[in-house]
Amino acid sequence: MFFNMFFPDLIVDKVQDIDLDFLVNKNIKGLLLDIDNTLVPMHMKEADENAVEWIERVKSRGFKVCIVSNASKKRVIKFNEKLKLYAIHRASKPGTKAFKKAMRLLDLKAEETAVVGDQIFTDIFGGNRLNLFTILAKPIHKKETFFIKLKRLPEKLVLALYEKSLENSDKESR
Repeated sequence: MFFNMFFPDLIVDKVQDIDLDFLVNKNIKGLLLDIDNTLVPMHMKEADENAVEWIERVKSRGFKVCIVSNASKKRVIKFNEKLKLYAIHRASKPGTKAFKKAMRLLDLKAEETAVVGDQIFTDIFGGNRLNLFTILAKPIHKKETFFIKLKRLPEKLVLALYEKSLENSDKESR
């Protein structure tokens, strides 16, 4: 089905809900993280305590981490001050170039890499184009740019189709 390229492998309410043991069991060794509305609300300039603590926990479990954001260089540098992670700005997601660069920086293969983000048409579609494990986190905050709000409408359709595909696969497995 055409829409499968937009389907995430996993959906979570927030990044802190990602089961790190599950990722270890799937042989995931690195995470490529979006910033805005994934780690912090869009209007927050720096990594807050929740983001810092979660990323420290992820790193302490042995995961390699890189920020991959469509935001400006200034925005990404400011956000990354406390975290000191590899970071790619102006990533042009859903293009694959930044994801490939991040995997090179972290010395990871596609099958060892997960993408975490809040947008289907950038984070999830971009990760799926490279067969990465994709994790959709629900947006943290309602405040978003007009363009992103417009994209949320077709995202709802994709998510409805995703839910329907899950229901159908449940029926088939009975």
